[in-house]
Amino acid sequence: MLRGSDGRDGNVRSDRCDYERGPSALPGQALRPQGTSEVAPPDAGNSSGVAVPAQDSTHLRASDWTRTLARYRQPRPSRSVFELAVTFIPFVAIWAVAWWMLSISAILSLVLALANAAFLVRLFMIQHDCGHGSLFRDRWLCDWIGRGIGVLTLTPYDVWRRTHAIHHASTGNLDRRGVGDIPTLTVSEYRQKRWLGRALYRLLRNPVFLFGVVPFYTFFLQNRLPVHLMSSGGHYWLSAMATNAAIGLVLGVIVWLGGWDVLLFVFLPTMLLAAIAGMWFFYVQHQFEETSWQHEDDWNVQEAALHGSSHYDLPGILRWITGNIGVHHVHHLASRIPFYRLPEVIADHTTLAGTSRIMLWESFRCARLHLWDEKHRRLLSFAEARTLAA
Repeated sequence: MLRGSDGRDGNVRSDRCDYERGPSALPGQALRPQGTSEVAPPDAGNSSGVAVPAQDSTHLRASDWTRTLARYRQPRPSRSVFELAVTFIPFVAIWAVAWWMLSISAILSLVLALANAAFLVRLFMIQHDCGHGSLFRDRWLCDWIGRGIGVLTLTPYDVWRRTHAIHHASTGNLDRRGVGDIPTLTVSEYRQKRWLGRALYRLLRNPVFLFGVVPFYTFFLQNRLPVHLMSSGGHYWLSAMATNAAIGLVLGVIVWLGGWDVLLFVFLPTMLLAAIAGMWFFYVQHQFEETSWQHEDDWNVQEAALHGSSHYDLPGILRWITGNIGVHHVHHLASRIPFYRLPEVIADHTTLAGTSRIMLWESFRCARLHLWDEKHRRLLSFAEARTLAA
């Protein structure tokens, strides 16, 4: 069994988030057939240019997928530069136009700022790839790009990378909840709480609070101090304080040059909408009805990755905005795959395309799920949990 962290300060096996490298033969459930394997396109490492038959993936166990997906891990530098450019340049351009538009119409400026949240979300996804070391081969380059983007996303890069590493190393583990995840109780845990504990949990899981208040708290307040990593070394405090100083400098220049209106009509709307969208995507990637939670003795990282992460099958424009993060089960199986290569995996392995698949309109029902039923192994609403107790 792969032990990724201790569940709190996160003694993560690899701070580079390379969790696809695990034991070669972990016990696992055979994947139910959802399709047939196809002929794989020429791989980047195949100089002959001749298509080679893809491995029959219909009955692969979760532990086998890490080896199968290793061929997609190689980043393509020109593609990485292109993706960074077509995200960052429009973001800055729209931001500048929205700023200029304030002199004509605050409403038009606000509309542009809200639209620009799409590019900020995509920048965060690129920062996410930097955290996994998958955007470029050079770890140093990934880290400094990630730190720079962190100023725009209000996210101290090194702090986030650490907590995200804990998330990858412990996702779906009932005994290691609490870092980098959405608070989730089992039905029995919820019933054992007193009325105040139940009320607080209901408040936290309320969609208005979860997707309205929590995003603001996370990005504007929690990210300012790495309190949860107090015992993990000064490196994380330096990351948070340096990011805060850079953010303060940027905001100071904005107010000096453009006044407070720029903050109110351009900066804040972009940040808030991007934060809300980011919270939703993080939620739906693991909080769906047939997700997977196990206690430590029955848990392993590949099974949790494959069966506890969704394939959020989005329309094309949303896939682009979110950097294909909806292919989340593949990302958790092989976190070093660049985001722009994830569609290749789905195209080459139709079994994965049908695994844990959630469509856009279907996904909104996930917001009504609150409690993990250990007996029936699915997430329930509070109403369904009451029915079980009747």
